[in-house]
Amino acid sequence: MRMMSRLSGKRESRNTEGPQLDVRVVRTNKVFKTHKGGKTASWSILVVVGDNHGQVGVGLGKARGIPDAIRKAEDAARKGMFPVPMIGKTIAHEVTAISGTAKVILRPAAAGTGVKAGGAVRACLEAAGIHDVLAKSLGSRNAINMAYATMAAFKSLSSPEAVAERRGLEVKHLVPWLEKARKEEADAAY
Repeated sequence: MRMMSRLSGKRESRNTEGPQLDVRVVRTNKVFKTHKGGKTASWSILVVVGDNHGQVGVGLGKARGIPDAIRKAEDAARKGMFPVPMIGKTIAHEVTAISGTAKVILRPAAAGTGVKAGGAVRACLEAAGIHDVLAKSLGSRNAINMAYATMAAFKSLSSPEAVAERRGLEVKHLVPWLEKARKEEADAAY
């Protein structure tokens, strides 16, 4: 595998056993540490890992070599994977999250809209398997903060079934169209 393909966009996981995960290198950064004898260079790499079916994680790895840094980041992302509640190929409701000085707003969109987002937010959404969403990033455009803000937004999402149970209502009273959406989702799975 060429070095450039590792540094840009999407690549498949190196493990053949278990579920196949979508691994995306979001950002690479060459960093230096100054010692008495001079500078030591290393790489800091941000990776997003997802199964394109609602599981996603983000990890940061640092090592002297790029492959080692990618491996460390991928392992950290795998350990931090969590489920994202979705309805079809979109999110259940609008959500806003902050990480550092980065702020991310995610809104559900109609089928066929696509992913209207850029940079680290797009990588996180696509790795999670969300295909129809509108995103807006405010504040800092730092890729690491944007990725962590997106993960915070995913964690604050809740499914309509969980909200209805918390409120003591039936789901059909809270979200009348959900039954049809879940039926279409099940039909598409077959």
